[in-house]
Amino acid sequence: MNESGRAVVPLVRYYRVPGERLLVVHDDIDLPFGKLRAQRGGGHGGHNGVRSVARMLGDADFWRLKIGVGRPPGRMNPADYVLKRFTAAEQPEIDVTVQYAADLIEQFITDSGEEIRERAGQLSNGDD
Repeated sequence: MNESGRAVVPLVRYYRVPGERLLVVHDDIDLPFGKLRAQRGGGHGGHNGVRSVARMLGDADFWRLKIGVGRPPGRMNPADYVLKRFTAAEQPEIDVTVQYAADLIEQFITDSGEEIRERAGQLSNGDD
């Protein structure tokens, strides 16, 4: 995951996908659990996979669909936190969030990022 650019960038170049048509979907510890956010451009926010894609593209002007997983508890290592299994209590909520994300990805394919930006907040399963 940390080297996602190695897989993404050759496909982007082969199919000549412009930044406004590239959607990178990733977890985000700075969003509350179950919250969705779509944005274009910006920094990597410490996410190594996003950093890798931006670095290898030479440009960060692509769409991201962020899936909130919340902050790690206490002093837990963020990498350990995002790699752990969801709890039994979290699983139903994340299942709904993943379905919402899939709906947004479908809409991105047929429409554009601007349409999913607004809708992402409306579909979020988590609290703001």
